[in-house]
Amino acid sequence: MTQDIYLTGITTTGTPHIGNYVGAIRPGIAASRDPSTEHFYFLADYHSLAKNEDPDKIARSTLEIAASWMALGLDTDRAFFYRQSDIPEIPELTWILTGMTAKGLMNRAHSYKAAVQANEERGNADPDKGIMMALYSYPILMAADILMFRSTKVPVGRDQKQHVEMARDIAQRFNHHYGETFVLPEPVIGDHTAVLKGLDGRKMSKSYNNTIPLFANEKQLRKLIMKIKTNSLEPGEPKDTADSTLFEIYKAFASEEEVRDIEKRYAEGIAWGEMKQLLFEYINEHLKPAREEYERLIANPGIVEAELLKGAGKARERSAPFLAQIRDSIGIRRLG
Repeated sequence: MTQDIYLTGITTTGTPHIGNYVGAIRPGIAASRDPSTEHFYFLADYHSLAKNEDPDKIARSTLEIAASWMALGLDTDRAFFYRQSDIPEIPELTWILTGMTAKGLMNRAHSYKAAVQANEERGNADPDKGIMMALYSYPILMAADILMFRSTKVPVGRDQKQHVEMARDIAQRFNHHYGETFVLPEPVIGDHTAVLKGLDGRKMSKSYNNTIPLFANEKQLRKLIMKIKTNSLEPGEPKDTADSTLFEIYKAFASEEEVRDIEKRYAEGIAWGEMKQLLFEYINEHLKPAREEYERLIANPGIVEAELLKGAGKARERSAPFLAQIRDSIGIRRLG
């Protein structure tokens, strides 16, 4: 039986928060320990250019994200952990794939359609106003990321499924034209992936500015948890766990027995201030060892850089010979 190869891209556009940890980092690290599979995790710094992010922000985000995964226990000897920009075969394959990508396919990309719709809603005469080619064509770059390492499984949210489908479409067209070359990837939809609410009760997201940074110091962590929105029920009044952000976050970290205990205390009318203090103490204790390691790595970025370069070296043992094969198949060959 062929070993499944999983590939996960991590966009370098912000500081990791506890929602990222619960929804992506923790399950990703757990999955990487499965000896029957291979896992590729890459920092998608080229993709961040599609959003025209601040250069210093991209560099800082790259360090923070890499340090987070390492501090939380990713085995970089077993998994492939690398920075996209350290794999020169990726941009070359992207250009090769443009020759097999229909413009109509890119026209249907969700991100491009959303940008066009925004222009139309603003009354702009040009539907493409302000839309850069990086945004328009980044599904091809994503296809290169996926196809280069013969990924069979790509964990994505439902809204990202289209990118894997586009990679399949491009691969099929290439295979039909040049012969069987690429593996056709399958999306793995995270329907049961935990999604946490943020400080204001909406989905925790950098775009809403309602996040709790994963490795906030104790003082900052407590301050943010105390800001979490609650209702006006008084101490002693029974409270519903169903719509409680505090309970949702606690449940994402606690054991089943601990959750049952808190459910009982909600029914007994635990005070919101008491619940916030309890949540702070629990999360702080849970993340303390990893936070200390994270702070050590942030203070010594050379350690993180060395791990990323090590991962890129391992990845290029796959990508370099595969690109040579692809070049030969399309007629880019030595002449003698």
